Amino acid sequence: MKKILIITNHSYMLYQFRKELIQRLLKEHEVVLVMPFVGHVEDFKQMGCRCISMDVDRRGMNPITDLKLYKAYYAILKKEHPNLVITYSIKPNIYGGMACQKLKIPYCVNVQGLGTAFENKKLAWFVSMLYRYALKRAKVVFFENHGNANVFLKRKIIHEDKICVLNGAGVNLEQYTYQEYPKDLSIHFIFIGRIMKEKGIDEILETARKMKEKYQNKVVFDLVGFFEDEYKDIVEQMNKEGIIVYHGFQQDVKPFLKEAHCLLLPSYHEGMANTILEASSMGRPVIVSNIPGCQEGVIDQESGYLVKVKDSQDLYEKVEKFYCLSYEKKRQMGMSARKLMEEKFDKKKVVEITYKELMS
Repeated sequence: MKKILIITNHSYMLYQFRKELIQRLLKEHEVVLVMPFVGHVEDFKQMGCRCISMDVDRRGMNPITDLKLYKAYYAILKKEHPNLVITYSIKPNIYGGMACQKLKIPYCVNVQGLGTAFENKKLAWFVSMLYRYALKRAKVVFFENHGNANVFLKRKIIHEDKICVLNGAGVNLEQYTYQEYPKDLSIHFIFIGRIMKEKGIDEILETARKMKEKYQNKVVFDLVGFFEDEYKDIVEQMNKEGIIVYHGFQQDVKPFLKEAHCLLLPSYHEGMANTILEASSMGRPVIVSNIPGCQEGVIDQESGYLVKVKDSQDLYEKVEKFYCLSYEKKRQMGMSARKLMEEKFDKKKVVEITYKELMS
C-alpha cells in the first residue's frame, strides 16, 4: 500500500470531477488531500481520505504569498513523506512540484487548462519558466487536450515522453443519464459556469438580447453560476427585463440540463469543459467555441455547432440556426452527443487510463 498525497486548490471541484479516481486509489492505497476546504470535505472523509486544510490564493501573483505557499507544501510533504504526489491546477502544480523535486518525492501533474496566464506575453514567459523548473522531474504530466500539450512542447517546458493526454476528467454516464428531449414550445439555451468575460458571457448576453427581440417568449436564456463582480449589474438588469433567467449557483445542474434544449459555451480557453460533457451525456446539443478543450466534445453539425472565439455575430447566427431546426433534428443532435460521450468520454475508461499511468 502506498501513501498518495493529492494537492489541489479547491475541494469542491476535486470532488465534482475526481472523486471516482480517488475512489479507485482508495481501493489499494492511503489517500491524503491537501486543499482549501470549500465543500465536500466530510464526503471525502467518509470515503476514507485524510484531509489537510491549505489556503491557496488562486488568482493572486504576490511573490511573498507564493513563497509562503511553497514553504507550506514543503513542510507538509516533509512531514507526510508520501510515496506519490498528484497535483491539480497551476499553483499546486508549480509550488507543489518544486517541493516534491526538492524532497525527491515522485510526483504527477495535471494541467487542466492554460487559463489567462498564457494570454499575456510577459506573464506567459514567467509562468513558462516556473513550469519548466517545476516539471523537470515529474513522472507524467496529464493534459486534457492536445492543444494545451502542444503549447508546453513549443515553449520547451517538458519533453514529449512525459505527456499523457486524457479525454478530460471524463463524464459519469450513470450519473448524467440520457434524458428524453423536451417538447416545450419555448426553446431553452443554457449557460452553466462562472459568469465572466473569459467564458464568452458578453457574446451570450448580446445574442440573448438579439434573439429575445426577434423571437420574444419563444426563446429562453438560462444562466446558472456565480457572477464576477463586474457582471452583477448587467446580469441583474437583464434578468429583471426578462432577457435572461438567472438561477444563481446550483450544486446540482442536472434538473436545469434536463429542461434545456441546448448548452452554450463560447469560452476563450478551456482544459476540457466539463459542462459540455455533462450536457452531451444527457442528450443535449451544444454550441461552443472552436478551441482546444471545447472542440473535442462536439461533432460539428452533428452533435452541435462550433463557433469562432470572441465572435458574437457567429454565435448569434449559430443560435438562430439551431432555433430554426425541427424538433426531430434537435433531438437527433442530442442523441449523437450522448453517443460521442459513450465512445470517448466514459469516466470509467478515463479513470483506468489515469490509474495505470500513475502506477507505472
